Amino acid sequence: MTNAPKTTNTYEDQFQRKYGEFGSKFEFGSNPTAELWNGRLAMIGFLAAVIVELTTGQSFLHFLGF
Repeated sequence: MTNAPKTTNTYEDQFQRKYGEFGSKFEFGSNPTAELWNGRLAMIGFLAAVIVELTTGQSFLHFLGF
């Protein structure tokens, strides 16, 4: 057997990294970093919808014209 270094970055390899190494840059594809960014952007969108509803008194979809 040889101890050749891995040249690919597989999904399993992503889970071997420490938490602090995630979320530092945006990576495309199905990986933990993309999932962190997806969650962060979803939280920002939800907060924006709540702020629109509180400030205008209308539902978010009504505010958009639907």
